[in-house]
Amino acid sequence: MESESPAGLPATAALTTADNPWPLRVLTEKLKIHIENSPMTWVEGQLLEANVRNGHAYLTLRDVDVDNSFSVTVWSSVMRKLDATPEVGSRVVARVKPSFYAKTGRLSLNATDLRPVGLGELLLRLERLRQALGAEGLFNVGHKRRLPVLPGTIGLITGRNSDAEKDVVRNATLRWPAVKFRIINTAVQGVDVVAQVTAALRELDQDPAVEVIVIARGGGALEDLLPFSNEDLVRAVFAASTPVVSAIGHEADRPILDDVADLRASTPTDAAKRIVPDLTEEFAGLQMSRQRLDRAISNLLTREAQVISALRQRPVLANPHTMIASRAEDLQRWRERAAALIRHRVQRAGDEIAHLSAQVRALSPQQTLDRGYSVTQLADGSVVRAAEALTGGEQLRIRVASGKLTATVDQIFPTEQANENV
Repeated sequence: MESESPAGLPATAALTTADNPWPLRVLTEKLKIHIENSPMTWVEGQLLEANVRNGHAYLTLRDVDVDNSFSVTVWSSVMRKLDATPEVGSRVVARVKPSFYAKTGRLSLNATDLRPVGLGELLLRLERLRQALGAEGLFNVGHKRRLPVLPGTIGLITGRNSDAEKDVVRNATLRWPAVKFRIINTAVQGVDVVAQVTAALRELDQDPAVEVIVIARGGGALEDLLPFSNEDLVRAVFAASTPVVSAIGHEADRPILDDVADLRASTPTDAAKRIVPDLTEEFAGLQMSRQRLDRAISNLLTREAQVISALRQRPVLANPHTMIASRAEDLQRWRERAAALIRHRVQRAGDEIAHLSAQVRALSPQQTLDRGYSVTQLADGSVVRAAEALTGGEQLRIRVASGKLTATVDQIFPTEQANENV
């Protein structure tokens, strides 16, 4: 069969069954062939163990960010070419090739080159990452959040029973005794720092009672502070909605966490001083403000009293009757003037009435009667205007200047004869 080896075994692992399995040696042989066909690879890590025996070095290399490690063997032929002997705790890059020991099923790495990562190289990498994150705007001042004036609860991320924790809690409590803390202890050195600090940061950020978060560590060597420049941690701080204070305490080569944090404190003690106000200083400031307020009120009252005194010294207020007397005299003059104007007006109105009365009397029918004229009326009261309108024997009523009389028409003269007889 094509699907079976010459020995009658399945050709691939997928074809094995419970009734037709591979012997263990077949699997180890195949794994060895597959693994040792892998190419050479450059890797970076930190040395946890470094044992040198008979010229060979047996190392344990750990990832710098997560808890992954691998055994690395450096044969004596390679060791003789190295500039320095590998030391525990140093950070190195190695050119390795996987090796599988079939007898025990042990997987390890064989190093053909091993180079320490110098401080300059680490600083160069940090600067490159700092510039890249800065170009993205993670360090812009506009993104930084304002710290509360007096936070109700402070979230603190630091090492267990560390001096940094004691410094922050002690100094903050001395400044403001009522301050509250929610403390999460994490690793602050080693491969677990990034994962634990990031998890603690997210937990505190989701707590509505926490108003500010402090990440504190009491300084240390640059290699120990590298986790606080990890890109994942830096981005987690940038994404937090709660203000974050960095209190790592490393002045010379500060981690990138200082740049992205909303506030950088030089030490944990400095963080405590900048997060909460000093109660003594606040009382002193309050007392000073009260004194300034008292002085301001006293000065105001003094100025107003002076104004009132000046007003009272004015003649009108010193002798208010003077103003009343002068106004009384003015009032009397205006009354007299008004009375004179009224009398004059009444006199003129009287003269006008007399003149109009004279005119009316001149036009009155009575005046005409007084001059010797009379008014002749018919019996019905209508006025006789033409003699031709009368008939003989008709009764007439005649009104003279004084009294009335009646007459009977005896003779009627036409207008022409009447004018001739006049």
